[in-house]
Amino acid sequence: MISPTIQLDAKKLLQLGLSSTFGIHYQLSPEELVEQAVLRGQGVLNNTGALCIKTGKFTGRSPQDKFIVKDEITQDTVHWNNFNIAIEEHHFIALKSKVLNYLGQKEEIWVRDAYACADQQYRLNIRVINENPWSNLFAYNMFLRPAENELVDFQPDWHIIQAPGFKADPSVDGTRQENFAIVSFKHKTILIGGTGYTGEMKKGIFSVLNYILPQEKNVLSMHCSANMGNDGDVAVFFGLSGTGKTTLSADPERKLIGDDEHGWTNQSVFNFEGGCYAKTIDLSEDKEPEIFRAIKPGALVENVGFIDGTNEIDFSFKGITENTRVSYPLHFISNALEPSIGGLPKNLFFLTCDAYGVLPPISKLSPGQAMYQFISGYTARVAGTEAGVTEPKSTFSACFGAPFLPLHPGKYAAMLGEKMKAHNVNVWMINTGWSGGSYGTGNRMKLGYTRAMISAALNGELDKVEMTEHPIFGMLMPTSCPNVPSEILNPRSTWKDSVAYDTTANKLAKEFINNFEKYAAGVTPEILAAAPKA
Repeated sequence: MISPTIQLDAKKLLQLGLSSTFGIHYQLSPEELVEQAVLRGQGVLNNTGALCIKTGKFTGRSPQDKFIVKDEITQDTVHWNNFNIAIEEHHFIALKSKVLNYLGQKEEIWVRDAYACADQQYRLNIRVINENPWSNLFAYNMFLRPAENELVDFQPDWHIIQAPGFKADPSVDGTRQENFAIVSFKHKTILIGGTGYTGEMKKGIFSVLNYILPQEKNVLSMHCSANMGNDGDVAVFFGLSGTGKTTLSADPERKLIGDDEHGWTNQSVFNFEGGCYAKTIDLSEDKEPEIFRAIKPGALVENVGFIDGTNEIDFSFKGITENTRVSYPLHFISNALEPSIGGLPKNLFFLTCDAYGVLPPISKLSPGQAMYQFISGYTARVAGTEAGVTEPKSTFSACFGAPFLPLHPGKYAAMLGEKMKAHNVNVWMINTGWSGGSYGTGNRMKLGYTRAMISAALNGELDKVEMTEHPIFGMLMPTSCPNVPSEILNPRSTWKDSVAYDTTANKLAKEFINNFEKYAAGVTPEILAAAPKA
């Protein structure tokens, strides 16, 4: 089943440790992969022709089961914590042998050559080995796709070996349970077993780039979306899930560079990926038209349900998970920039959904404040379905992506500060959450107002208005903004009870300070001085 042009690749698979190269499907098209998944009963087509599959027991990442091999390369460079969990090299070597032996006994496996980083100067070649065709379709969608003539002499820098059906034995394999995702920088391999959740492959490579690029290439790796205006000005949007990262970067007046992972060099901002991996829960054509229309032949839809008696997706269905998703190539988006490389950013936006109603709807940050807020990575979620929980919950995720950062957050923040100062970049904090009170009392900020504030920042209109300093958090708040009521720009003035605002703001400030204690030893005095004044 191997084409004559890649016999050398077959030999390299044997050298890698795969016990057999019989039954390999190499570099199949999306149409072939979809057909194979359907024929094998692994998925069905919806009414628009997208492949719908179930990822099995795991419908999201498992952070407690993500490991980095601790060896002479990583022992003094990785910031070991609850996200960067160490595993001994001998466990990795043994598991890799077991997984390759497991795959070698399969009648068929799927292999794909791809790469990460749209800027060819930083390109990382990847060989992906999958147990099933739909995982290989995900790799096609999410990684960048080499031209056919590049495949003849393709040399992988890294391997992803993914075997959802293989289960580890924690008593001998050094894992916490049967599933695992292990990164070895020495062996340049991401080893995934016991889980079919495709996002482990994507975030594995993101973690690798977050280690390599800042240390070896002086490139700031970022968990963000990015777009570009008609005059070439680039905007970058950082934010955790639910803050509006995808929504606010999807601007019909601007080209989309990417929706999730980027690098910032001395000349450009470039996308790491070749596709998008979007949430679909409660998706509608009105709210997210580009994502909705991307669910078509070639798209991979995960863990959704259907309207009874039809093959039409019920986007409100949460019976399997709320983390329903779709992956698709970037060219499925009508205003995508290809190649996905923009110039230097002029504006950065830190998005937070502050359910406490404390932070301003828009504010400008100094370099020190920007680095402090970057390391903090704050948002506050509304109360969920947990019984008895009625108040917002604060969430802090360093650099807006803590689970994927092998280095100390201070390293990324210092690089951010250097690049901001070198290129005179404006940094804005945007609160897409509550105003006039906390969740349950106040109201959610209108999307139209948020878009107007971002437009005013991008157009330079906020450079001309008077600013006032927030008394606790220190950021500068504009006193006016085109197409936005002035009375909502200072959050304290929107609360009926100003004493209640002060109490809530001080409570949140203390949460910031307490959270930051674990990073204090690794940051500069400038960053420490930017802490809120509780």
